[in-house]
Amino acid sequence: MDMDRRQLADFLRRSRERLRPQEVGLAAGPRRRTPGLRREEVSQLAGMSADYYMRLEQARSPQPSTQLLGALARALRLTADERDHLYVLAGHRPPAGPFAGDHIRPGLLYLLDRFHETPAQLIGDLGDVLAQNAMAEYLFGCVCTVGEGDRNIVWRWFTDPFVREAYPDGEHAHYSRLHVADLRAAVARRGNDAAASALVRRLHDASPEFARLWERHEVAVRRTSRMRVLHPDIGAIEFDAEVLLTPAEDQRLIVFTPPPGTAAIEALELLRVVGPETAHRSHI
Repeated sequence: MDMDRRQLADFLRRSRERLRPQEVGLAAGPRRRTPGLRREEVSQLAGMSADYYMRLEQARSPQPSTQLLGALARALRLTADERDHLYVLAGHRPPAGPFAGDHIRPGLLYLLDRFHETPAQLIGDLGDVLAQNAMAEYLFGCVCTVGEGDRNIVWRWFTDPFVREAYPDGEHAHYSRLHVADLRAAVARRGNDAAASALVRRLHDASPEFARLWERHEVAVRRTSRMRVLHPDIGAIEFDAEVLLTPAEDQRLIVFTPPPGTAAIEALELLRVVGPETAHRSHI
């Protein structure tokens, strides 16, 4: 990313002018002529030299570090969106947003329920199935569950042979690489936190295949993909898996849509009829 010195300088100046001394614990004083904070006050709050901050506002500074940007964001009392804007203007990737963990926003649950004709799942970035609609349960009941401790797609893929029966034999290697490459990206985004590190250790100890693929260090964030699922009553159903972003950094909404002009549309209509019985039989 390139640094936009002119826009960065303008944003810093206007953010400084909007902030009142009382908001940061400073006295306004009777002779204050500058609207908002003075430059030297911002530099003091951020723990940096007044000369360097002045050069930032004059659009003639070198690129600031992420540590310095974080200090400026705190000094200027920026919101999360304003902080991210500051990072982008300075030519840096914004820090990761807050994680939602297992908490699901009511709006997302409502949205899941509105997908009456197509399967949809809410998936954590490490592969945990957080929620799914009825159609996804009809389709993936034998592939992934939402039970505590047994809801991770990657874990089930590499440790439960029964899961792979829902996919064509010739595509197993492809899905193995897809799972590992997407997990590798998520682990890096998290900075190898406790949850990510624990999952990788479990997988590494349980599956030689996972260990071998992990060593290849392939990275590919899952955004969209074509996949085929072998339903026990309907047969092979082809889908486009569309990954939609959510407000949380660690949750994704995946909608499985039928490719145009394929038999998947009719297969989904049949799934709504036979699905409830099949899902009941296939739960583990």
